[in-house]
Amino acid sequence: MALKRGLFLLIGLTSVTLGTIGIVVPLLPTVPFILLAAYCFARSSDRLHNWLMTHPWFSEALNNWQTKRALSKKLKKRAMIMTTLSFVVSIMIVPLVWVKVMLFCMLCGLLLFLWRIPDLTE
Repeated sequence: MALKRGLFLLIGLTSVTLGTIGIVVPLLPTVPFILLAAYCFARSSDRLHNWLMTHPWFSEALNNWQTKRALSKKLKKRAMIMTTLSFVVSIMIVPLVWVKVMLFCMLCGLLLFLWRIPDLTE
């Protein structure tokens, strides 16, 4: 059991680090890493989970997702724009056609997922 908690803790800390870096690095997504960190911390550390759920940068979106399974229109729009920009840059950089096609398919799937998330009704 301690090994499992330790693994969740390690993944959670890594996810927070990558998510925080993703705030300033356009090719690294923030939202998936922060959601993964919240999931891992909920299973490994009450203190870190509470810290993340009350963090000024992430708390509103995490609490809306956890309680209402919805995101604000502004956050959804920003996530979709940043995701699109990140993938377009990646598609332009990668020289292999099959990788470009794979990235485009991943982009379409991720945009569909984000589009289907309910808007937060306030």
